[in-house]
Amino acid sequence: MSLATNPPVLSQKPADVRFSRTALFLIGSLLLLAVATVCSLKFGVRSISTADVLQALQGHADTTDQAAALKRIPRTVLGFLIGAALSVAGTTMQAVTRNPLADPGIFGVLSGASLAVVIGITYFSLSNATLTMAVAVLGSALAAAFVYSVGSLGRGGATPLKLALAGAATTAALSSLVSAVLLPRIDVMDKFRFWQIGGIGGAEWDRMTLALPFLLIGFGLCLFLAPGLNALALGDDVATSLGENVLRTRILSSLGAVILCGVATALAGPIAFVGLVVPHITRLIVGTDHRVLIPCSALAGAILIVFADTFGRVITRPSEIAVGIIMPLLGAPLFIWIIHRQKTREL
Repeated sequence: MSLATNPPVLSQKPADVRFSRTALFLIGSLLLLAVATVCSLKFGVRSISTADVLQALQGHADTTDQAAALKRIPRTVLGFLIGAALSVAGTTMQAVTRNPLADPGIFGVLSGASLAVVIGITYFSLSNATLTMAVAVLGSALAAAFVYSVGSLGRGGATPLKLALAGAATTAALSSLVSAVLLPRIDVMDKFRFWQIGGIGGAEWDRMTLALPFLLIGFGLCLFLAPGLNALALGDDVATSLGENVLRTRILSSLGAVILCGVATALAGPIAFVGLVVPHITRLIVGTDHRVLIPCSALAGAILIVFADTFGRVITRPSEIAVGIIMPLLGAPLFIWIIHRQKTREL
C-alpha cells in the first residue's frame, strides 16, 4: 500500500512579490493622483463642488466655481512637475553617492540654484524665463560639485557622513549669501521673498511649457542610466567588472539630477526634503531596482506635493501656508528616522 504524499507547495519567488508590490503601488498611485487632482481643484480659499471640478477638467467655465477651478489647474500641474522632478533627483543623488541622506536640499543643490537666480536678478536684471532656468541649473551644478569635492577630502573619500556635513554647511552658507544679496535691496526682496519660501502658487502655463523640455531631458537621463545606477549600488569595482563605465554613469546621472533641481527651483523656489522623503518610502515598497524606483518615485513625489499644497491652503483658510514650509514639517521627522534606522554605523 503506497503512502499518498501531498504535492510540494511552491513558494512565491521574490521577483513575483516585487512585481505584485509594484503593480499595487502603480494602481494605488494612479488612484491617489486622481484624488489629489480633484482635491487640489476643489479645496482652497473657495471650496468648489466635485461636479464643477469635473466640468472644469473638461474645459468648461460656465459658472463662477467652474472658472475658479479652471484657474487652479496650472497650479496642480506645476505641483505634479515639481514633485516628480525633485523626487527623481533625490533618488538619483542617493544612488550616485550611495548615501541614504542625499537630498537636493540637504546637499546644497537647491540653495546653489537660489543664489544663482538671485544674483542674476539683482545684478544682471535677469528676467528671461529660459535664461533663469539655465542660471539655476548652473548654480545647482556648481553647488553639487563643491559639496562632492569637499566631501571627498581626507581618508575614505566621499563617505555619507562627510557628504552630509559638507552639504549642510554649504546650504547654510549659500542661504546666508542669498539673504545678504537681498536684504539691502527692498524692491528685489519684496518681489522674491515668497519665491524663497518655495511654493507653486505662481504657476503659469508659459513658464511650464518652457521648462518641460528641460525636465524631460533630466528625467530621461536618470531613467536611461537606471541600470548603471543599479550597478553602482554593488560598488565601483563590481560595477566596473560588469562592464559599467562608472565615471560616465556618475557624471550623466548627476547632470540629470542637477537639471531637474535647477529647473524645479527656477519654477517654484527651493522646496526641501521631497527628494529625501519620497525615495525612502517608495524604496520600501517597490524595492531598489532603479528602473522601477525612478518612475514610481516620480509618481509619489507628484502626489505628495499636490496634497501638501492643498493641505497648506485648507489649514489656515482664507490664507495659505506655502508647500515649502509644509515639507520640512514632514521631512524633518523622517530625516531623524532615517539616521536612527541606519544606526549611525553606516554614516
